[in-house]
Amino acid sequence: MHAIFDLGFLYCTPIQAGILRMTLAGSDATGRAQTGTGKTAAFLITILTHFLKNPSPEPRKKGTPRALILAPTRELVLQIERDAKGLGKYARSKAMAVFGGMDYVKQKRMLGEGPIDIVAATPGRLLDYKRKGDIDLSRVEVLVIDEADRMLDMGFIPDVRRIIESTPMKGKRQTMFFSATLTPEVNRLAASWTRDAVQVDVTPPRDITLATIDQLVYIITNDEKFALLYNLITKLNLERVMVFANRRDETQFLKDRLASYDISCGLLSGDVSQEQRVKTLEAFRNGRIKVLVATDVAARGLHIEGVSHVVNYTLPLDPEDYVHRIGRTGRAGASGTSVSFATETEAYEIPDIEQFIGRDLPAVQPEQELLAAPPPLREGVSEARPRPRHAHPRGGGGRPRGRRNGPGGRGGRGRPGGPPKS
Repeated sequence: MHAIFDLGFLYCTPIQAGILRMTLAGSDATGRAQTGTGKTAAFLITILTHFLKNPSPEPRKKGTPRALILAPTRELVLQIERDAKGLGKYARSKAMAVFGGMDYVKQKRMLGEGPIDIVAATPGRLLDYKRKGDIDLSRVEVLVIDEADRMLDMGFIPDVRRIIESTPMKGKRQTMFFSATLTPEVNRLAASWTRDAVQVDVTPPRDITLATIDQLVYIITNDEKFALLYNLITKLNLERVMVFANRRDETQFLKDRLASYDISCGLLSGDVSQEQRVKTLEAFRNGRIKVLVATDVAARGLHIEGVSHVVNYTLPLDPEDYVHRIGRTGRAGASGTSVSFATETEAYEIPDIEQFIGRDLPAVQPEQELLAAPPPLREGVSEARPRPRHAHPRGGGGRPRGRRNGPGGRGGRGRPGGPPKS
């Protein structure tokens, strides 16, 4: 309660109100909830309360966590670790993140330094440590599987299954299972890993999810794109904005071009190392950079407070990605603004997005002052832009057949027929 007070939480969110009564009593639970709804605090409060009610016998073996949280991405694992440290400040619990891409020796050393209470981990790196005997999962008392649908999409389920088989049997551990969607396959996983689980569904209608976001589409040409972005940031004095593009070369161009005008910005894409991603996210959270340029790697699972604007520099190829992108603003009841650029080569995406979100998007031409040319670049800075994709596979009027409903559609969610996801 002291930590909750320090963090400024006054009321339960719907997922917390719906699930805490049962999980605090020790029940398994399956929850359907989107990111940013408070489910992380729900399962962490459950874990910490369990620790306080059931002190661990001493001495404890090193590398033997009492609670294990599995999540699909490094960014989400680091976020869970940060929240666990905040909520567990006065509970004398020790939490750590285990993830791939960086700090292998450092993480191994932390596991060997002493007892760990909470481990938040991505499946691959956790299995590495388990195979080498650096971590023992046989004493896990509380297991959390977070964003199960994404782990299914990303091919992690075989690894997750091997990890869960290394923990105590269901019935001898408490298990909480969270997913944004509950497909038949996700439901089968939940049933196999939980016992008599209570089910809580707090997924709001999509129109309510987006109700706090003012959405606008600017109809422009490809040549006007950067000028419009530059003027939106500078003339509106935007202090915390996320800019999304579909391709890594495009995000790199935008980051370099904005930096050439002394606009503090960072980059998140598949080309950026994990160590640099972590530093960039912290700099954005702390206000040291005001523009974060990203591919869709940053659209899901990240909660960054105070993002006032999201700019879709290029419209996403999947309407669901549009919702995840603009959901980085307007969070926790705050208002936000989404601005999308639609050129002659991209406007065909708008009808699919409108159908998916269940509303029309207001489309206007920007005021002339927002299209004014930026100042000349410093000598030696290139103005070369990545070439846009001009041809729509069907010549306009909708998305390529098979993208949403075939083997790579919403059921399997791969994209075998489309361009590679960054």
